[in-house]
Amino acid sequence: MLNDMFRGIFDSRSVNVISVPDFLLCLAVALGIGLLLAAVYTYRNRYTKSFLVTLAMLPAVVCVVIMMVNGNVGTGVAVAGTFSLVRFRSVPGTAKEIGAIFLAMCAGLIAGMGYLGFAVLFAVVLSAAAVLYNSFDFGSQKRGALYKVLHVIIPEDLDYTGVFDEILEEYTSSHELEQVKTANMGSLFKLTYYITLKSAEAEKELIDKLRCRNGNLEISVSRRETASCEL
Repeated sequence: MLNDMFRGIFDSRSVNVISVPDFLLCLAVALGIGLLLAAVYTYRNRYTKSFLVTLAMLPAVVCVVIMMVNGNVGTGVAVAGTFSLVRFRSVPGTAKEIGAIFLAMCAGLIAGMGYLGFAVLFAVVLSAAAVLYNSFDFGSQKRGALYKVLHVIIPEDLDYTGVFDEILEEYTSSHELEQVKTANMGSLFKLTYYITLKSAEAEKELIDKLRCRNGNLEISVSRRETASCEL
Protein backbone atom coordinates (compact mmCIF):
# COMPACT_ATOMS: atom_id res chain seq x y z
CA MET A 1 0.00 0.00 0.00
CA LEU A 2 2.77 2.41 0.93
CA ASN A 3 4.64 1.73 -2.31
CA ASP A 4 1.47 2.35 -4.32
CA MET A 5 1.27 5.87 -2.86
CA PHE A 6 4.64 6.68 -4.42
CA ARG A 7 4.03 5.01 -7.78
CA GLY A 8 4.11 7.32 -10.77
CA ILE A 9 0.75 7.98 -12.39
CA PHE A 10 2.20 6.98 -15.76
CA ASP A 11 3.84 3.77 -14.47
CA SER A 12 2.37 0.40 -15.36
CA ARG A 13 1.89 -2.33 -12.80
CA SER A 14 4.86 -4.22 -14.24
CA VAL A 15 7.27 -1.41 -13.35
CA ASN A 16 9.28 -1.99 -10.19
CA VAL A 17 8.93 0.91 -7.79
CA ILE A 18 11.73 1.82 -5.37
CA SER A 19 10.53 1.02 -1.87
CA VAL A 20 10.24 3.89 0.59
CA PRO A 21 12.77 2.42 3.08
CA ASP A 22 15.33 1.94 0.29
CA PHE A 23 14.70 5.48 -0.95
CA LEU A 24 15.18 6.94 2.53
CA LEU A 25 18.29 4.84 3.13
CA CYS A 26 19.94 6.03 -0.09
CA LEU A 27 18.92 9.62 0.67
CA ALA A 28 20.32 9.44 4.21
CA VAL A 29 23.63 7.99 3.02
CA ALA A 30 23.90 10.69 0.32
CA LEU A 31 23.23 13.42 2.87
CA GLY A 32 25.87 11.94 5.17
CA ILE A 33 28.38 11.87 2.32
CA GLY A 34 27.53 15.50 1.50
CA LEU A 35 28.20 16.57 5.10
CA LEU A 36 31.52 14.70 5.04
CA LEU A 37 32.62 16.36 1.80
CA ALA A 38 31.56 19.80 3.04
CA ALA A 39 33.46 19.32 6.31
CA VAL A 40 36.60 18.18 4.46
CA TYR A 41 36.42 21.19 2.12
CA THR A 42 36.66 23.58 5.09
CA TYR A 43 40.19 22.30 5.80
CA ARG A 44 42.68 24.91 4.59
CA ASN A 45 40.31 26.27 1.96
CA ARG A 46 38.48 29.56 1.62
CA TYR A 47 34.76 29.02 1.39
CA THR A 48 31.35 30.63 1.72
CA LYS A 49 28.32 29.38 3.59
CA SER A 50 26.30 29.07 0.40
CA PHE A 51 28.96 26.92 -1.26
CA LEU A 52 29.19 24.57 1.74
CA VAL A 53 25.42 24.17 1.90
CA THR A 54 25.32 23.43 -1.82
CA LEU A 55 28.14 20.91 -1.51
CA ALA A 56 26.38 19.18 1.39
CA MET A 57 23.08 18.93 -0.53
CA LEU A 58 24.44 18.05 -3.97
CA PRO A 59 25.04 14.28 -3.44
CA ALA A 60 21.46 13.85 -2.21
CA VAL A 61 20.05 15.77 -5.20
CA VAL A 62 22.05 13.71 -7.70
CA CYS A 63 21.16 10.52 -5.84
CA VAL A 64 17.42 11.21 -6.13
CA VAL A 65 17.74 12.16 -9.80
CA ILE A 66 19.54 8.91 -10.61
CA MET A 67 16.99 6.85 -8.68
CA MET A 68 14.14 8.53 -10.54
CA VAL A 69 15.76 8.03 -13.96
CA ASN A 70 16.07 4.32 -13.16
CA GLY A 71 17.21 3.18 -16.61
CA ASN A 72 14.95 5.49 -18.64
CA VAL A 73 17.15 6.74 -21.50
CA GLY A 74 14.84 9.59 -22.47
CA THR A 75 14.65 10.92 -18.92
CA GLY A 76 18.41 10.60 -18.58
CA VAL A 77 18.99 12.77 -21.67
CA ALA A 78 16.56 15.39 -20.31
CA VAL A 79 18.35 15.44 -16.96
CA ALA A 80 21.75 15.84 -18.66
CA GLY A 81 20.38 18.80 -20.61
CA THR A 82 19.07 20.40 -17.41
CA PHE A 83 22.44 20.09 -15.67
CA SER A 84 24.19 21.61 -18.71
CA LEU A 85 21.92 24.67 -18.46
CA VAL A 86 22.87 25.17 -14.83
CA ARG A 87 26.51 25.63 -15.87
CA PHE A 88 25.68 28.74 -17.90
CA ARG A 89 23.69 30.28 -15.05
CA SER A 90 26.48 30.00 -12.51
CA VAL A 91 29.54 32.07 -11.70
CA PRO A 92 32.82 30.44 -12.84
CA GLY A 93 34.61 28.91 -9.89
CA THR A 94 38.16 27.86 -9.16
CA ALA A 95 39.49 24.46 -10.12
CA LYS A 96 39.23 23.35 -6.47
CA GLU A 97 35.55 24.32 -6.25
CA ILE A 98 34.68 22.62 -9.53
CA GLY A 99 36.56 19.50 -8.42
CA ALA A 100 34.60 19.42 -5.14
CA ILE A 101 31.33 19.71 -7.05
CA PHE A 102 32.26 16.84 -9.39
CA LEU A 103 33.28 14.75 -6.38
CA ALA A 104 29.91 15.35 -4.73
CA MET A 105 28.05 14.55 -7.96
CA CYS A 106 29.97 11.28 -8.42
CA ALA A 107 29.26 10.21 -4.84
CA GLY A 108 25.57 10.99 -5.31
CA LEU A 109 25.50 9.09 -8.61
CA ILE A 110 26.99 5.97 -7.00
CA ALA A 111 24.51 6.18 -4.11
CA GLY A 112 21.63 6.66 -6.51
CA MET A 113 22.58 3.47 -8.33
CA GLY A 114 22.24 1.62 -5.03
CA TYR A 115 25.93 0.96 -4.32
CA LEU A 116 25.91 2.60 -0.91
CA GLY A 117 29.06 0.88 0.31
CA PHE A 118 31.01 1.99 -2.74
CA ALA A 119 29.61 5.52 -2.37
CA VAL A 120 30.81 5.79 1.22
CA LEU A 121 34.18 4.21 0.39
CA PHE A 122 34.64 6.56 -2.57
CA ALA A 123 33.84 9.63 -0.44
CA VAL A 124 36.12 8.57 2.42
CA VAL A 125 39.10 7.74 0.18
CA LEU A 126 38.81 10.93 -1.88
CA SER A 127 38.31 13.05 1.24
CA ALA A 128 41.41 11.53 2.85
CA ALA A 129 43.38 12.23 -0.34
CA ALA A 130 42.19 15.86 -0.37
CA VAL A 131 43.19 16.37 3.28
CA LEU A 132 46.58 14.78 2.61
CA TYR A 133 47.27 16.97 -0.43
CA ASN A 134 46.29 20.13 1.47
CA SER A 135 48.41 19.15 4.47
CA PHE A 136 51.55 18.86 2.33
CA ASP A 137 50.64 21.90 0.17
CA PHE A 138 50.75 19.68 -2.89
CA GLY A 139 51.16 21.74 -6.07
CA SER A 140 51.85 25.03 -4.28
CA GLN A 141 54.26 27.45 -5.91
CA LYS A 142 57.26 28.00 -3.67
CA ARG A 143 58.11 31.10 -5.71
CA GLY A 144 54.58 32.47 -5.42
CA ALA A 145 55.71 35.36 -3.21
CA LEU A 146 57.84 36.67 -6.09
CA TYR A 147 54.97 37.00 -8.57
CA LYS A 148 53.43 40.46 -8.11
CA VAL A 149 51.11 42.96 -9.75
CA LEU A 150 52.49 46.49 -9.68
CA HIS A 151 50.24 49.55 -10.02
CA VAL A 152 51.96 52.91 -10.54
CA ILE A 153 50.32 56.34 -10.90
CA ILE A 154 52.22 58.88 -13.03
CA PRO A 155 51.39 62.45 -14.15
CA GLU A 156 50.13 62.95 -17.70
CA ASP A 157 53.26 64.88 -18.78
CA LEU A 158 55.50 61.88 -18.02
CA ASP A 159 55.99 59.52 -20.97
CA TYR A 160 55.23 56.04 -19.62
CA THR A 161 57.02 54.24 -22.47
CA GLY A 162 59.99 52.59 -20.80
CA VAL A 163 60.02 55.11 -17.96
CA PHE A 164 60.53 52.43 -15.28
CA ASP A 165 62.40 49.83 -17.33
CA GLU A 166 65.79 50.63 -15.80
CA ILE A 167 64.50 50.23 -12.25
CA LEU A 168 62.45 47.13 -13.00
CA GLU A 169 65.36 45.39 -14.71
CA GLU A 170 67.42 45.92 -11.56
CA TYR A 171 64.90 44.39 -9.14
CA THR A 172 62.89 41.95 -11.27
CA SER A 173 63.74 38.95 -13.38
CA SER A 174 60.84 39.72 -15.70
CA HIS A 175 58.33 42.53 -16.10
CA GLU A 176 55.55 43.31 -18.54
CA LEU A 177 53.35 46.37 -18.95
CA GLU A 178 49.88 44.83 -18.88
CA GLN A 179 47.56 47.83 -18.85
CA VAL A 180 47.53 51.62 -19.19
CA LYS A 181 44.53 53.50 -17.84
CA THR A 182 43.75 57.20 -17.46
CA ALA A 183 42.58 58.56 -14.11
CA ASN A 184 41.47 61.82 -12.50
CA MET A 185 39.87 63.23 -15.68
CA GLY A 186 42.91 62.34 -17.77
CA SER A 187 45.45 64.20 -15.63
CA LEU A 188 47.01 60.93 -14.44
CA PHE A 189 47.95 57.56 -15.91
CA LYS A 190 47.66 54.28 -14.04
CA LEU A 191 50.18 51.66 -15.21
CA THR A 192 49.78 47.98 -14.36
CA TYR A 193 52.82 45.69 -14.56
CA TYR A 194 53.16 41.95 -14.08
CA ILE A 195 56.53 41.49 -12.40
CA THR A 196 58.64 38.68 -10.97
CA LEU A 197 60.90 39.92 -8.18
CA LYS A 198 64.47 38.71 -7.92
CA SER A 199 64.14 38.79 -4.13
CA ALA A 200 61.07 39.27 -1.95
CA GLU A 201 63.11 41.33 0.52
CA ALA A 202 63.84 43.97 -2.13
CA GLU A 203 60.18 44.97 -2.55
CA LYS A 204 60.36 48.10 -0.36
CA GLU A 205 63.56 49.27 -2.03
CA LEU A 206 61.87 48.89 -5.42
CA ILE A 207 58.90 50.97 -4.28
CA ASP A 208 61.16 53.72 -2.90
CA LYS A 209 62.96 54.06 -6.23
CA LEU A 210 59.70 54.10 -8.16
CA ARG A 211 58.40 56.89 -5.88
CA CYS A 212 61.37 59.06 -6.81
CA ARG A 213 60.58 58.55 -10.49
CA ASN A 214 56.78 59.08 -10.41
CA GLY A 215 56.72 62.18 -8.19
CA ASN A 216 55.69 60.33 -5.02
CA LEU A 217 52.26 59.46 -6.41
CA GLU A 218 50.39 56.32 -5.44
CA ILE A 219 52.11 52.93 -5.88
CA SER A 220 50.67 49.55 -4.92
CA VAL A 221 52.08 46.02 -5.06
CA SER A 222 49.81 43.01 -4.68
CA ARG A 223 50.08 39.26 -5.01
CA ARG A 224 49.29 38.01 -8.47
CA GLU A 225 45.99 36.14 -8.44
CA THR A 226 45.79 33.03 -10.63
CA ALA A 227 42.23 31.90 -9.90
CA SER A 228 40.94 33.13 -13.23
CA CYS A 229 43.37 30.94 -15.18
CA GLU A 230 43.61 27.86 -12.95
CA LEU A 231 41.86 25.72 -15.53
